[in-house]
Amino acid sequence: MKIKLFFLIASFLICNLITAQKSKQDMLAAIDSKSEAYEAIAQEIWNYAEMGYQETKSSNLLQKTLQEEGFQIKTGVAEIPTAFTAEYGSGYPVIAILGEFDALPGLSQQAVPEKKSAGKVAGHACGHHLFGTASSAAAIAVKDWMKANKQSGTIRFYGCPAEEGGGAKVYMSREGLFDDVDIALHWHPSSQNAASAAAALANISAKFRFHGVSAHAAGAPEMGRSSLDAVEAMNVMVNMMREHIPQEARIHYVITDGGKAPNVVPDFAEVYYYARHNRRDIVRGIFERIIKAGEGAALGTETTMEYEIVNGVHELLPNLTLQKLVHSNLTKIGGFTYTDEEKAFGNKIALSLGQKELNESRSIDVQPYKETARAYGSTDVGDVSFVVPTVGFGTATWVPGTPAHSWQAVAAGGTSIGTKGMMVAAKTLTATAIDLFSNEDLIKKAKIEFEEKRGKGFVYKPLLGDRPPALDYRK
Repeated sequence: MKIKLFFLIASFLICNLITAQKSKQDMLAAIDSKSEAYEAIAQEIWNYAEMGYQETKSSNLLQKTLQEEGFQIKTGVAEIPTAFTAEYGSGYPVIAILGEFDALPGLSQQAVPEKKSAGKVAGHACGHHLFGTASSAAAIAVKDWMKANKQSGTIRFYGCPAEEGGGAKVYMSREGLFDDVDIALHWHPSSQNAASAAAALANISAKFRFHGVSAHAAGAPEMGRSSLDAVEAMNVMVNMMREHIPQEARIHYVITDGGKAPNVVPDFAEVYYYARHNRRDIVRGIFERIIKAGEGAALGTETTMEYEIVNGVHELLPNLTLQKLVHSNLTKIGGFTYTDEEKAFGNKIALSLGQKELNESRSIDVQPYKETARAYGSTDVGDVSFVVPTVGFGTATWVPGTPAHSWQAVAAGGTSIGTKGMMVAAKTLTATAIDLFSNEDLIKKAKIEFEEKRGKGFVYKPLLGDRPPALDYRK
């Protein structure tokens, strides 16, 4: 009788254990079941539309969401009030998932297929409201899988502010917040589903400030020394310099302060510069030449010049071991189809982009895998990729053909089109993290490739030096 009772109890416990265990597919289904809740979070952040280092509400919402799911939260990391980490579990391996939530200035837009301001100072033209939400959803799903399967290790979400020119991940990397991480995962909103090896340009940005002497521009112009003249002289010299830099390089600028009245010689003016290339050493050289142009402009106009490096990011270091894994998962999960209402919206957006009609295939399909890519933009994920093996991908949260940083991107991000692409991303991150937790050999192989590509004796040095976080760069 006792033996029979023992086997009954053992059978009951084994059945319960099997029932409690969760597969990868279980977790993907769980994400789908919570899609309305995650859509609500993303849309709330879309409505907040907070710019870099000002994302208090957005950061707090994601912190609250993760804390309620049992994550341990550390706030204000790297001396950045809106940066945080959320962690579950302990020990090896440590898998990181990056999340962003900052908006761009001057891109206010309603969720409609024609250009129409929402009356705000900023808009989510790069889809970071979707980025942060999908990454949080994935972290929660992985946590649930770890708990159900008694999986050892650590899942850690990084709340990363100010990707758009503020470089929070650079400061977080500099502070050693990724030093114990084994693999870092990220994604980005896009107009197509793709997980090929990505590239990004190294970038140094700075504000050049000129100080002159004010005077009446008509009554006593000889008494003045125009800081605006200095800005214009600098811009002319930099524009002539474009002929004599590598053709892959990019230089952009905007005059952020050119004076206040035409009849007053400006005693202060400011110009904001970006220099980019796919090699950080070349960016450093170009930036040094931009500084010389500023110094020459100050000398020629009898003004003084000072500059502040606002941001500096590395190029991306690809990891093909991880990239193939992510592409496989994205392909298995697949894209999504449009409803009739979404097609009507998409067709209008397509027309605004000069297309004849919506090309839905880029939302339905996953693009073929490629191991080379040409870089156009820059991201502070680049710095993370030189500290820890890092991999990313994109999903079709925008109408196919939509460029980032456009009103069309803001509009689609505020609709179900953005949400559907976001859910594809959440599931791809989840599947990839589970694979890494389940296969230590993948992690080891990725680390070997990482060390080979980074180079023997590599020491990470941020391009922005030892400056404190530029918390006021959007003010």
